[in-house]
Amino acid sequence: MCAIAFSPAADRNKQPILDALTRILDERGTALEIASGTGQHAAWFAAAMPSWTWQPTDAEARSLPAIASRVEQAALPNLRLPLLLDVMASQWPSQGPAFAQEGKEEEEKFDAIYCANMLHIAPWPTCAALMAGAARHLRAGTGVLITYGPYFEDEAQHGPTAPSNLAFDEDLRARNPAWGIRRLDDVVAEARRVGLALRERHAMPANNLLLVFGFS
Repeated sequence: MCAIAFSPAADRNKQPILDALTRILDERGTALEIASGTGQHAAWFAAAMPSWTWQPTDAEARSLPAIASRVEQAALPNLRLPLLLDVMASQWPSQGPAFAQEGKEEEEKFDAIYCANMLHIAPWPTCAALMAGAARHLRAGTGVLITYGPYFEDEAQHGPTAPSNLAFDEDLRARNPAWGIRRLDDVVAEARRVGLALRERHAMPANNLLLVFGFS
């Protein structure tokens, strides 16, 4: 069994996010998680929501064995083994059969797609790819895309930006010029291009937001 990676940040925010998910999501469904990382969220949510099937994925092949070890340790019937999925790829997942194939008798559609802490540590084009993939793979009409992380908002509407987010953004851009905290208006515009609209905005601890997008 591969060593199981651990993220202190994921451990801190898993319960506040779960509290929000239980208010937002229906009683049962199937969720696709993008950028699962250590798999801590997937295991926590699947354990707390037994009527939801959870499919973890990650773009980094080297992350999959550790996620798989966490899945095996959790031993939950509603938690699937992880798949390789790069949002920039033309097919989701990036290897193996596609979730939805033309002419396939039963295309898998998801009731929710969940993506935490990806947009600010990935190049900006991943935002458009995430939105387009969500529009393809969410259940028509009722499916929701849920994102979590820091965002820059209109200060006239929401008040001054937290100094911690300004410092975090500066650090991200110093590490990689393609990274950085995204402006919420820009993210919403990318969603709108593929027929998704921002339905809910939830303020979360540590100056993060949980956003819910649905079909417009």
